[in-house]
Amino acid sequence: MTAKHDYRVRAVHCDHLADEETIYQSLVRATDPLDAAWAKLETAKRIGIKFNQDYNVLRVFESNYQELVSEPVARAVLRRLRERTSAELICSSISVFRKEQSHEPDASEHLGQLLREFGVRFVAGDLPPHSTVQVPGGGQMFRQYLLPTESVDVDAFISVAKMKNHAFMGVTACLKNLFGLMPMEPHGRARQYYHHLVRMPYMLADIGRIFSPALNIVDGLVGQAEREWGGQGRIGNCLIAGDNVIATDACTAHLMGHDPETDWPNEPFLRDRNALKTAAEGGFGSVNLNEIDWQSEVVSPVNQFFCQQVDSSETTISWRRTTCEQALYYRDHREQFAQYAGEYILLYKNKVIWHNTNSNFGGSRRDLAADDPTSAIFMKKVDPEEAEGEHFEVYEHTLEQMEALGL
Repeated sequence: MTAKHDYRVRAVHCDHLADEETIYQSLVRATDPLDAAWAKLETAKRIGIKFNQDYNVLRVFESNYQELVSEPVARAVLRRLRERTSAELICSSISVFRKEQSHEPDASEHLGQLLREFGVRFVAGDLPPHSTVQVPGGGQMFRQYLLPTESVDVDAFISVAKMKNHAFMGVTACLKNLFGLMPMEPHGRARQYYHHLVRMPYMLADIGRIFSPALNIVDGLVGQAEREWGGQGRIGNCLIAGDNVIATDACTAHLMGHDPETDWPNEPFLRDRNALKTAAEGGFGSVNLNEIDWQSEVVSPVNQFFCQQVDSSETTISWRRTTCEQALYYRDHREQFAQYAGEYILLYKNKVIWHNTNSNFGGSRRDLAADDPTSAIFMKKVDPEEAEGEHFEVYEHTLEQMEALGL
């Protein structure tokens, strides 16, 4: 009897120097077998899209963008959507470089002209309106998140990402791409609030579950090893597509030569937990390739990928432990922080070293902890009602996992 698989992922060969028509036909070959994805997309009236497209430097490697989705791949995606769906297409993004406060692509959003060509409406997610969205199942890190209304008020969602390593998360593809939908100040929060040691793998699992992209596409024509920005270019000669974001990224990690079932502190997850494994543990997706209807025209590894180790293992271990200790101290001594209600605080060695109603504290946490750089700083919104619903048990479990590992 053939085993039943809940997720389907396809990887196809496509030369990185191929012409646009060849890239399009390769994308068709990768995406057309995804029946579950197209069942959602073809009945949708509104489809949201998130391209990995925002950076103020366009680095080119072997005639492709090294760090961002290449224009021919994005063109192929939009062309296929226009052929197979009648939905309104909405592209949302958050830009850390945006200067103009408008719903027009900024200069750093390199696909702006292409979006206009295909009649795709662009939404700058930092601008209102925003909605507070509950995580299905209650969430793994927080109960709810503030998100751009037009990003979540859709019938189906698509994540189109680049094949890259990530210095903080080990691997970045379709799941991490969704982090570019988190509004920043003044309506949202500084990136550091969620891009936080221990928190991030679980919050990525949460937003993955909220958006639950029907279609996930990874541009692997050219990728990047070492880190997410400023790393080493790699030729991958492949496109990957799947109907579940976790399964798609697990297969992508496999093609990069990484074990999608491994976890911190193993390569490439040198700094924090494997967000894909974290999501799968929470019942969302799978990182076990035997549980995925997975077919590939290319063989792993497609090139040599690795993650840069920014800090020593000893420092990372200390930061993870002290992050958890500060988080649990906050939980157990909330009455001490009542005077900061409505503000963000930085908690360091059980003391508040900074507080403000704006979450942008400026500078680096490394500088603020200069007297003991191996002790972490915990950032928290002080809310007596704990509306965001942070799951502090994550910190307890992290300490237990570290103890089990003898760390």
